[in-house]
Amino acid sequence: MNDREPQRVALVTGGAVRLGRAIALGLAGAGYDVAVTFHSSEAAARDLEKLVSATGRRCEIVRADLGEAASAERVVAAVRTAFGRLDLLVNSAASFESRPLLDVDAEAWDAVMALNVRAPHLLVRAAADLLREARGSVVNLTDLSAFQAWTEHPHHAVSKAALAHLTRVQARALAPAVRVNAVAPGAVLPPDELSDERLQALAAVTPLQRLGTPQDVVDAVLYLASAPFVTGQILVVDGGRMIGPTPA
Repeated sequence: MNDREPQRVALVTGGAVRLGRAIALGLAGAGYDVAVTFHSSEAAARDLEKLVSATGRRCEIVRADLGEAASAERVVAAVRTAFGRLDLLVNSAASFESRPLLDVDAEAWDAVMALNVRAPHLLVRAAADLLREARGSVVNLTDLSAFQAWTEHPHHAVSKAALAHLTRVQARALAPAVRVNAVAPGAVLPPDELSDERLQALAAVTPLQRLGTPQDVVDAVLYLASAPFVTGQILVVDGGRMIGPTPA
């Protein structure tokens, strides 16, 4: 980066743990200063702050319950105060509740939709002026449940399908100043409780015959953040699971 280029700033929601953490660290490694939201993982957020600082980049951590509508404005205000600009918004925060479809009541439905769909909309809405100023971009994190009927996670799947379509709507509404894309990871960071047998089964139905890594998603985010002629796209990072296993 030369002296004439402004310091790039990224906001990663849910960036203290798991995939969001990997993305935040990857962006810092790529030269971004980062702001990261967390809800309950304060220790992990403070540890991330130290790791980012060790790379020579700035890190601002912001506690927020993104399921609350008012939190989006507070988060963006914190970014504005700390950095004065925003080049990239990564909507990574999400819940992943498992519940049979007929056990999903109104409260459970609303909680998942508020975090997984409404929050990405409200954050983009709150940050639109900063993103326009920077000619920046948005990357939403959806997953394969946006395209497949995951009956173990029904309200999650519907929320991710909605986020996929929201990505396309945002891309058209914010063009040409702001690009909006999404990444749909496959099995790159499975839940800790998944058995070895289940992990092997996932690899077996993947044409590349293996699971992915968080770095695969980081690379996809970095690509979309730097691809000036790409908007409204959903980049599936799943080793080919969407196209089905290789026939015997």
